[in-house]
Amino acid sequence: MNTAMPLHTRHLEIVPSTPEEVRAQIARMSERERAELSPQWLERLKAATTVDPWVLGFSLVLHDTGAVVGTCGFKGPPDSDGMVEIAYGIDSAHQNNGYATEAAAALVRFALASDEVRVVRAHTMDRIGASARVLAKCDFRPLGQVVDPEDGIVWRWEIEK
Repeated sequence: MNTAMPLHTRHLEIVPSTPEEVRAQIARMSERERAELSPQWLERLKAATTVDPWVLGFSLVLHDTGAVVGTCGFKGPPDSDGMVEIAYGIDSAHQNNGYATEAAAALVRFALASDEVRVVRAHTMDRIGASARVLAKCDFRPLGQVVDPEDGIVWRWEIEK
C-alpha cells in the first residue's frame, strides 16, 4: 500500500501530513497543549524526515471547499503485538457533521489493510459521549476502563482483524 496517498471518504480527503506541517502545528499550540503531547511521539516526530502516516497523521480536508476541519492519525506505528491506536479531532466549528466518524472509519480501513496490524485501539474519557458514539458507529467494541500511562483512567475500545 502506498502510505503517502490521501484517503477519501464521502466528505473528506484525508491527506498525509509532512514533518514540516506537523512541526508548524506544534509551534502554533499553546504551552498547555504542547505539554499534553506524548514524549514518545515527539521523539518519533523529531526523527521523521518523510511522510509517515503512522507517526505524522493526516489533515482532514473537505472535498467541497478545501477547508481543513481537523486532524487524525495513529499514536505510533504498529507495536510488536500488531496494535495501533487511533486519535482524531475535529475543529469546534465543524463538529456534529459526521467528520470524526468518517475519519475514524478511514483510519481503521487503512490500518487493517496493513499486514502488520491485528488490532486497532482507541480510548475515550467517557463510556458515553461523542467520541464513544463515533467508535460505536465504526464497530469498535468497548472493553472497559484501563489506566493509560499518558491519559489516566480511560475507556478502551478495539476492533480486531
